[in-house]
Amino acid sequence: MSIKKKVAWGVLFLFGVIIGIAAVGVYYLKTLSGESENILKNNYESLEYTKAIIESSDSLAADSIRSIEKIEKNLQAQEANITEPGEQEFTRKLRVYVEQVKNKGISDSTIIGIRQAALQIQEINMASIIRKNDVSRETARKASGYLMIIGTICTLIALSFIINFPGYIANPIIRLKDSIQSIANRNYEERLHFDRNDEFRELAEAFNLMAEKLDEYEHSNLAKILFEKKRIETIIDRMNDPVIGLDEKGQVVFVNDQALSLLNLKRHDVVGKYAPDIAVNNDLFRNLIRKESDGSAALLKAVVGSKDNYFTRESTVIHYTPTGETQPVSIGQVIILKNITSYKELDLAKTNFIATISHELKTPIASLQMGVKLLQDKRVGQMNAEQINIVSSLESEMIRLSKITNELLDLSQVETGNIKLNIRSATPQDIIPVALEAVKFQAERKQITLNGRLEAPTQTVNADVDKTTWVLVNLLTNAIRYSPENGTIKLACEIQGKNIVFTVIDEGPGIEQKYLARLFEKFYQVPGTPSGTGLGLAISKEFIEAQQGSIGVYSELGKGSSFYFTLPVIAVH
Repeated sequence: MSIKKKVAWGVLFLFGVIIGIAAVGVYYLKTLSGESENILKNNYESLEYTKAIIESSDSLAADSIRSIEKIEKNLQAQEANITEPGEQEFTRKLRVYVEQVKNKGISDSTIIGIRQAALQIQEINMASIIRKNDVSRETARKASGYLMIIGTICTLIALSFIINFPGYIANPIIRLKDSIQSIANRNYEERLHFDRNDEFRELAEAFNLMAEKLDEYEHSNLAKILFEKKRIETIIDRMNDPVIGLDEKGQVVFVNDQALSLLNLKRHDVVGKYAPDIAVNNDLFRNLIRKESDGSAALLKAVVGSKDNYFTRESTVIHYTPTGETQPVSIGQVIILKNITSYKELDLAKTNFIATISHELKTPIASLQMGVKLLQDKRVGQMNAEQINIVSSLESEMIRLSKITNELLDLSQVETGNIKLNIRSATPQDIIPVALEAVKFQAERKQITLNGRLEAPTQTVNADVDKTTWVLVNLLTNAIRYSPENGTIKLACEIQGKNIVFTVIDEGPGIEQKYLARLFEKFYQVPGTPSGTGLGLAISKEFIEAQQGSIGVYSELGKGSSFYFTLPVIAVH
């Protein structure tokens, strides 16, 4: 029989014992309760009635009318409560005497007759009470005896069960615990044996199989593990990228040759040492082990061979879930540096190229725009409808090309760090009306309503008014482009902490969450949106961050978008 069935039968037996004792007790309690109720109803009430009759008979001479009414009332109650042999006869006699009093008047013989009849009824009920009390005592004695016998038997069985069954379950568990501790202490020759046919025997067989496998693994894989460790160390040393490994306590576990060369340190000065202690005398190492608050990859600059080199720092915290636990714990950190000097040089060359070509394009674009203006001048000559459409298309393309060229020039200035900011004290009132006026015509063409809400129109900030206005115009232009006709665009300006927040809220289609992180990248466009340069938001980000502000977006597909940027408020001293 399995342990599960044994436990079930044991619990079922104890449950049956409880039910049996409870049934016997309830039966006899119900019997005693019924007998007590009979005594109270059948006999005690008759005693009360006759007692009242006797007391009323004593006052017949003094107050005959009230006494007769009281006697009549109790006699009627007694006539309805005749339960004992002989009680009927004396109750009838009592009725005869009462009728004589009512019909013939009060006499000593009738009063004596009433009292004697009532006393006889009392004696009959008292004798019945004594008899029933003896019966109840006998019933209680029997109930006590039966319960004692049943309770003694059940107690002995239950005690045997309580004493023996826990050991039957616990002893194998204790042996199993001791064997597991032996295995944990690497004693893989430990074995379990149970002389019983239940789950513990199966558990012992499984434990013995596990111990055999662990013993086999211990002896066969130790050399392999050491070999794999050596191979991993060799691979790390051969990597072209500098790699540093720290344990959970901040001590350096491994470092490859490239990292040592970059740090200008010896291996014995690094491995096994506490990282902050090394960082005290090495600025580059201090930058390597610092934690980025925003989780981004840090860009590091280091001189290698008299040449500036640029590295991206990638830090990964390694987590491990110990056997038998559910929560992962940190076991260390790996820092990898990737040399991006060549990419940096290419990016600089690209920026210079964009700046040069954008500057060179301004002159021919201006000439083309002048030519289009001359063609539109009626003094040059009249054009037919098709020619007017062509010239109009040329003008639109020239405007678009000029905008792209100006954005590329702004981008090249931002990337080269040559952007010039005209920082001065300004208020939102200096920025918002100008931006709204700039986009008013575009909004009217789509019949879009522009709502502005200013909470701090006079709050002062340090800002480049022209570039900040440009950013706000760019956000409003994008909102108009993606909003439906007859829609509404909200422009809010409010104080949040130490910043003023400008927010543009549209009713457009919204943007999927997976695209939000890349919206402010150069040349990036959300798939399926109208074509553009993909530079406006990137330049806006650079303009705002150059003024110590921040820019971002909240959006949900189908619920519009909210683009915002912040500028720090000037502290009042």
